[in-house]
Amino acid sequence: MMKTPIGIFDSGIGGTSIFKEIHTLLPNENIIYLADSRNAPYGNKSQEEILQLCIKNTELLIRKNCKLIVVACNTATTNAITYLRTNYEVPFIGIEPAIKPAALNTQTKTIGILATKGTLSSHLFHKTTDLYASGIKVIEQVGEGIVPLIENAMLDSIEMETLLDRYLEPMLAQNIDFLVLGCTHYPYLIPMLSKMLPEHVKIIDSGLAVAKQTETVLASNKLLITSNNKASIYLYSNGNIQVLNTILKNQFDTAYLDF
Repeated sequence: MMKTPIGIFDSGIGGTSIFKEIHTLLPNENIIYLADSRNAPYGNKSQEEILQLCIKNTELLIRKNCKLIVVACNTATTNAITYLRTNYEVPFIGIEPAIKPAALNTQTKTIGILATKGTLSSHLFHKTTDLYASGIKVIEQVGEGIVPLIENAMLDSIEMETLLDRYLEPMLAQNIDFLVLGCTHYPYLIPMLSKMLPEHVKIIDSGLAVAKQTETVLASNKLLITSNNKASIYLYSNGNIQVLNTILKNQFDTAYLDF
């Protein structure tokens, strides 16, 4: 059981930002990653559609004997994690926007959140915001159009820069000093965002925190591989494999899987 893989799924390639953090922190762990690019983005789907996609992904990973499943998608976490934890025995790790560190450290008392519609409209997101951001001005921005551009390998395009400029302008006008990235696709925007944002605006994503939580849960369930192990990494996509290869710089073997 210990050497069975960690399963990770996302609505496309965005969750590879989480995969890389987990693989870096836990290099001995075997991993299976599912990129559900055919159905990306999840953020503009109904809660029922999101739930059914999460069930499909979960059951595929369980059939592949995964010992723990990381829901590497903010929208999927906020809309389906409670159901998944209630109905399956395998431990789940979810993703939430890192509102807490931004709210605790802001000097201007104003933070920006760039996320999908599915995340920003969810009960879990509002519960987290109410809990940690009382007295803080939270400027929410739906990142409409960002995920399709990333999924189509247009990360550094003029179209992307134009879109981000439109989304950042009202946030900067209200003096944010933290930008929270509320979608696992968005860490791939950090190089471009860093050039566009003033130096005092800090960017926060959840990747490292998720990797550490994965380690903690594996250890508490006695599932952590503590000896040297040549990790087996399997990355599957039901979309364009070349996009997955490009964003991971061909460092890992990838394959098409019709799921």
